Amino acid sequence: MEVSPAFPTAPRIGIVAIGRNEGERLVRCLHSLEGSGAAAVVYVDSASTDGSPARARELGAQVVDLDMALPFTAARARNAGFAALPADCDLVQFIDGDCELAPEWLAAATAFLAAHPDVAVVCGRRRERAPEASVYNRLCDLEWDTPIGEAGACGGDSLMRAEVVRAAGGFRDDLTAGEEPELCARLRADGWRVWRIDAAMTLHDAAMLRFGQWWWRAVRGGFGYAQAGEATRALPHPLYRAERRRALLWAGALPLAGAVLALLVHPALLLLPLLLLALQVARVARRDRHGAMAWPNAFYTMLAKFPELQGMLRYARRRRAAGSAITYK
Repeated sequence: MEVSPAFPTAPRIGIVAIGRNEGERLVRCLHSLEGSGAAAVVYVDSASTDGSPARARELGAQVVDLDMALPFTAARARNAGFAALPADCDLVQFIDGDCELAPEWLAAATAFLAAHPDVAVVCGRRRERAPEASVYNRLCDLEWDTPIGEAGACGGDSLMRAEVVRAAGGFRDDLTAGEEPELCARLRADGWRVWRIDAAMTLHDAAMLRFGQWWWRAVRGGFGYAQAGEATRALPHPLYRAERRRALLWAGALPLAGAVLALLVHPALLLLPLLLLALQVARVARRDRHGAMAWPNAFYTMLAKFPELQGMLRYARRRRAAGSAITYK
């Protein structure tokens, strides 16, 4: 790692937004970037059918359309947007197309990076736009409530040093999920630091109103655990080991053990995994600091182990069939 030199008086910031069929969420995202003082705003579209590219152009963004011949990944979109920025940008703000940038974020994040030359990535507070719309939106809002201070990784919204991203080769195009933690793991292995500051960063619109949306999001998360875990297994801080172990234990080994005991000893033992899961939900809820959401959060935290395991198994099957790293479809 080489410590970054001091910024110019006014560092040039490029913004990369990515999305697919975001509709009005993209319009709100791009409106939130107006007045940011960015040197360039690039929107990368992944084959939207709702007119998103045209809307983005109308709002003044430079639009990059991803090649439909290759698999779409957020990592690939972020890289394409970064490549389209002016080469003299000092910083790059990545943002998802379903998010709005907080007005004071860039000033706060830039000041932090200027004062901490060993920090490559800074992120802040992401909140849900409508947490009251569903329990699933509320769960997302709690998910974003992570500790302030040095962090292991960032999410899809963050401000990064452009030369550091460039030197690292950007994001791994083949990763379906977890591309930001994977990049952060490589940067940390090279001596850089990642930091979360106590400042409003983005407003996210999950629009997750149905159980099926929540379940499929958790399946994709499990797929990402397996894929990003494999990608970082040789690094000093490999990703998602604990998450994979928990999914294997609670959604795999425990139900299997209950089924075997029920077959060999007594059918009533089939209820043993449910009892242990209920006890774990209670344990998680007691440690939760989110008041009235403690029990729902604990329940869905444990229930998520099952779709996460589904995603992990999906990756394992496709990995064996392909014989090499594969992407999610």
